[in-house]
Amino acid sequence: MNSSYAVPAVALVVVATVLVGAFGLRISRTTSDFYVASRTVGPRLNAAAISGEYLSAASFLGIAGLVLVQGPDMLWYPVGYTAGYLVLLLFVAAPLRRSGAYTLPDFAEARLASRTVRRLAGAFVVGVGWLYLLPQLRGAGLTLTVLTGAPDALGGLIVAVVVVATVAAGGMRSITFVQAFQYWLKLTALFVPALFLVLAWQNAGAPTHAFDEPATFRDRRVVDVQDTLSLKLDRPLTVTVTGTVDGSPRRDTRVTLPEGTHRITAGTRLTFARGTRVPATDRGTNGGMSTSLAESREERPLYATYGLILATFLGTMGLPHVVVRFYTSPHGVAARRTTVAVLALIGLFYLLPPVYGALGRLYTPELTLTGETDAAVLLLPDRVVGGLGGDLLGALVAGGAFAAFLSTASGLTMAVAGVLTQDVLPSRGVRHFRLGTVLAMAVPLAASVPVGGLPVADAVGLAFAVSASSFCPLLVLGIWWRRLTPPGAAAGMLAGGGSAFCAVAATMARLPGTGSLHALLAWPALWSVPLGFLTMILVSLATPGRVPPQTGAILARFHLPEELRAEVKA
Repeated sequence: MNSSYAVPAVALVVVATVLVGAFGLRISRTTSDFYVASRTVGPRLNAAAISGEYLSAASFLGIAGLVLVQGPDMLWYPVGYTAGYLVLLLFVAAPLRRSGAYTLPDFAEARLASRTVRRLAGAFVVGVGWLYLLPQLRGAGLTLTVLTGAPDALGGLIVAVVVVATVAAGGMRSITFVQAFQYWLKLTALFVPALFLVLAWQNAGAPTHAFDEPATFRDRRVVDVQDTLSLKLDRPLTVTVTGTVDGSPRRDTRVTLPEGTHRITAGTRLTFARGTRVPATDRGTNGGMSTSLAESREERPLYATYGLILATFLGTMGLPHVVVRFYTSPHGVAARRTTVAVLALIGLFYLLPPVYGALGRLYTPELTLTGETDAAVLLLPDRVVGGLGGDLLGALVAGGAFAAFLSTASGLTMAVAGVLTQDVLPSRGVRHFRLGTVLAMAVPLAASVPVGGLPVADAVGLAFAVSASSFCPLLVLGIWWRRLTPPGAAAGMLAGGGSAFCAVAATMARLPGTGSLHALLAWPALWSVPLGFLTMILVSLATPGRVPPQTGAILARFHLPEELRAEVKA
């Protein structure tokens, strides 16, 4: 990719983000402005802002990368991301807004009158937020590396600085305008290049059945192996090698590798002839998180698919950066209207990443060897269109990618900073909110350096699993079941969310690498979500005397429309 166009595009997005955020700063005056934009954000603006922060690195880059490697089964990601808002609409949106809370811990305390449950909810908000921030920073680093060859950490650092400056300056009022602007930018950045990519693909006469066949190199392709890997060949492969294969050094030597497994040392350069089938990496020997997750899908596809579906369907309602936006709606009806609009906006967006994934199988198949499958969206304009047109389209895609990182990171930082300010720092003023903003970004920024190699969509899927296992039971039972007790809520969050968090930690630590236990840990939602619900119900039934005395009044406030509540009070 020609960085002479892409780098200015990224810089322009960063400058535009700062300027739009400055506009929000001008009208941000009170503490309520900082936390919930004074609850005055209308459905259309709020829907665009929610869509802007929800469509993260996983949506912009990750889905296409997974489709490239593993095919149409990965379309469950966009389906699940979208369907999650339908569940949110049916069960949570309006009652959550009527609760009058600022954050999820506020909701927990208002519903259960327990500081312990509040602190536990706050810990999970921070944990899920930090877990979700990691792939945003990794995606930014990957994008800048592809554009300029800069170190991976630099892109994440740029995102961190811009996000902290925007959120700390204007809070929720500021990032509302930023995220709404960035949604339309991201949609444009994928839609316009997709049109040209499809036209160029049709004009090139590429056969449509190629999508169903094993990936092949359409042109002579040179692949630099960054990390030691193993190739598993089901037929002999002729390739030109400069480096070390199976322990034997080669220098620009054309060799034919027999059927079987071959070890390729880091730093080796492989040159493939046109029409060569892309060799598969041996999932059992590479040892990275990316390959181990892919292996669990191959070994237990049904379990992995159902685990993904459950995590994405139920995890959306507990994502802290999504839930906090519903507190900005004027009333419950506006919250429902906002959710319906969000369904339309994100449904429109998710039509596009699969197009990039399918074309990536034709034009960027070598990414399955380098492990940088998330870069397919960034590389396709140059590979398919080429020339000045490809450079300009690539610049547009790069700008949209950075908008994705900035918008989602802004929402997550806002949600985590709100909890830190409310429950950790000694004061709840604006000054301490700004300190909370710095802390909210500093931890994932530091953790993003040692944690790498996991595709951004997979990393986000792990965050969804923790969210679904902790906050989904709390919200659903807290809104719809009057017998929920503080001990039941705390035990359920610890059992469901805590076990899911431990499973995620083990997966990110690459323990274990294969087998049934790995599948259970890599896709924990199938057992951790039922565990959370069951624990909450059983412990609550065992402690009936701990039901808060004001439960009836609180549930009435959740479910009665604002106008009816006013009449009852009168």
